[in-house]
Parts: sequence; structure tokens; C-alpha cells
Amino acid sequence: MEQKTIGVGLISVGWMGKVHTRAYTSLPIVYPELGIKPRLIIAADTSPDRAGYARDVLGFESSTMDYQEVLAHPDVDVVSICAPNFLHAEMGKAAAAAGKAFWIEKPVGRSADETLSVVEAADAAGVETAVGFNYRNTPAIEYARQLVADGALGRITNVRGAFFADYSSEPKGALSWRFIRELAGTGVLGDLMGHLADLAHYIVGPISEVSALTSTVYTERPKLSVGQGTHFAVIENGEMAPVENEDYAALLVRFGQDAAGAGAVGTLEASRVAVGPRAQYSIEIYGTEGSVRWDFERMNELEVALDRSGPTVGYTRVMAGAGFGDFAKFQPGAGTSMGYDDLKVIEAKKFLIAYTGGESLNADVHDALLANRVVQAAEDSSNSGRWEPVQAVEGTTSARQAG
Repeated sequence: MEQKTIGVGLISVGWMGKVHTRAYTSLPIVYPELGIKPRLIIAADTSPDRAGYARDVLGFESSTMDYQEVLAHPDVDVVSICAPNFLHAEMGKAAAAAGKAFWIEKPVGRSADETLSVVEAADAAGVETAVGFNYRNTPAIEYARQLVADGALGRITNVRGAFFADYSSEPKGALSWRFIRELAGTGVLGDLMGHLADLAHYIVGPISEVSALTSTVYTERPKLSVGQGTHFAVIENGEMAPVENEDYAALLVRFGQDAAGAGAVGTLEASRVAVGPRAQYSIEIYGTEGSVRWDFERMNELEVALDRSGPTVGYTRVMAGAGFGDFAKFQPGAGTSMGYDDLKVIEAKKFLIAYTGGESLNADVHDALLANRVVQAAEDSSNSGRWEPVQAVEGTTSARQAG
């Protein structure tokens, strides 16, 4: 089979940059039938050590400390943008201006307006985009989406989602950029609720209206020098400074009439300071004929209820296997689990299929804009005390009414 080589550039060589790189290198192994072979051209990072790591360990042909060199490189076809949140919009627009397709982590912008500026730049340039909404690629989630689309759950009545994590549960955890509004925008709304909103959009359909409240559990944290450590760092007796965004958010939502779950209602919660949950990212979908529930901490399982009576009434634990999304590409049978990094390989596959002219099944900047508009409506509602509308976005992959 003739292979199509695609030149890859990387911006920022932290944890997520490494995950993207592993996804590119795994792609021809997992999906040889695509005939796509990523070539690691150049990586950029402001740290000389990380830039060197990209070249000497990850296998990029060259490295730089200036991300503009990645965008200017003639052999680079697609760019992964894995930098901190406050740089996403700048880099996304720069990639579009350079005519480079880009795979960018969320949130694409610190606000809905900033995300819109990236959408407009990408659309004007005609470049393909992908956004790191990785949880939607879970095979169990793909199966749940299909059950909703096929009508197996009947009319969708309500949704309950909760993305709870403990990464900021330590009160002496450092005041990193994540807690500073100018650098991060919102707090847990943009970080976790954006993911949860996208998951709800992907399975049930677009959210049309939001009522929300938020709270900041730890209003001060010890200061951290820029570039020194992360929000996981614990600082004893440090100088305290204000946390500028929220730790917890709770949303009441209504789904639009064009959604697969038209007219459904629901609750969505997110916390970054919960004690106990590590990555308890869960969603439950209830319909007139059945329901499903899923938790990322057990990502290879789906609980399904399709009977009202008889010996099988209640939930049945279903193990992901062949027929669940792309599961069979990674494992030979149910019970042998996939992991987080595998979801990024699926994400890379969807992105590069779209880039090479195939079907566009990837989450892109339009999906990111819709998720950010839910986040914006939630913040507006928390301030106003009213229900706030979510402005619709064209061209998303949200689940819709058949026909």
C-alpha cells in the first residue's frame, strides 16, 4: 500500500505534547489500512531541556524555542498545539494564518469570544482543525451515542453528568496559571465543564439554555513563580495570593429541539477540589425505554438498562469489546482494557482522515465554540441568577434528530 506521509509540528513538549507524539507514532501501527504515516518534523518549547527532549527522545528531526519556526517550516503539514490555555487562541490563529491544519487542546480560547476568533481564522483559511475532547472517543461512549441515535432508550428525558477531580483539593497547592483569570479564563468551568458539555452534546445534542451557580472553595493559594512547578506543587508557608476563578460549578441545562434528545433536561456538575474522586468523569442518560451510565474511572464498562420488568430489570454491566467504537483496533477482546492514550490515537486518526479529505468525524473548533458558549452562559447565569441562552453554532458534531 502506498503511504501518505504527513509532516507533523509540535508546540509545547509537556505531558500533552508527549501524548500527541505517541498518538502520531502509534497511528500507522493501529490503523495500517489508512496508509497514513506521520513524520515528526519539528517541535518547539520555551525550555531548552524540553526542546532537546523532543529531538533526542521523542524523535523529532529538529527542535526550536520559537513556535513560529514550527509554523514556517515548509515540511510541516499539521501542528499540535499543547501549550497552556492562555496561548491557545494566539497559536491557533497563527497556525491558520500560516495555512497549517492544527490539533489543539481545549479550551481553544479563554472565553467564547476568543474561541470565536479562532473559528473565524480557521474557517477563513480553510484549514482542518481538531480539538482535544478525548472522552467522546471512548468506545463505550460511542456505543451509548449509537443507542440514543437508534432510539433504544426511547425519548431522552434527562441527563446527569459529573466531572469531579482532586487535582486542586490540597489547600496549599500552588497558585499556578490555572487559578489566574488573565491566563486561564474560567476555572473548573473551562477545564472540566467544557469536556462535560461536549460529551453531552456528542451523545444527546446541543444544550440551548443554562442556569448555574459557582463557588470558589479555596479563595487563596501560595504563589508560584512562573515556569517553576505546576498546580500539583505543595508550598508550605508561602506568600498567599487570590484565586481568581471558580473551583466548583453546577448547571441545570435544557437541550434544544433539534437535539437527538430534543427537549431533555439535566444537571451537570464539575469540581477540581473534590476529595476522593481522582478522575470521576461520569454521565448518565435516561429515556422512556432505558438508560445508560458511564464513568471514566471504569472507562471500558457501560451500564445499560433496557427492561422494565422480568429477570433482567435494572442495570447490566457491559464490557466494551468488538462493535464498540474502535475497541477492536486496540484489544482482541472484552476485558482487556484500553487506556487514556488510546483515546488520543483515535483522535489523531479522526483528525488526519479529515485532513486527507476523508469523512469529518473529529471534534473541531466549532464543537469547542459550542462548549465554550455553554461555559459562558453558565458564568453569565451565575452572575445574573437567571436562565441564560446558549447561542447555537453551525457545523458541530452534536447528536441531532434523525432527518
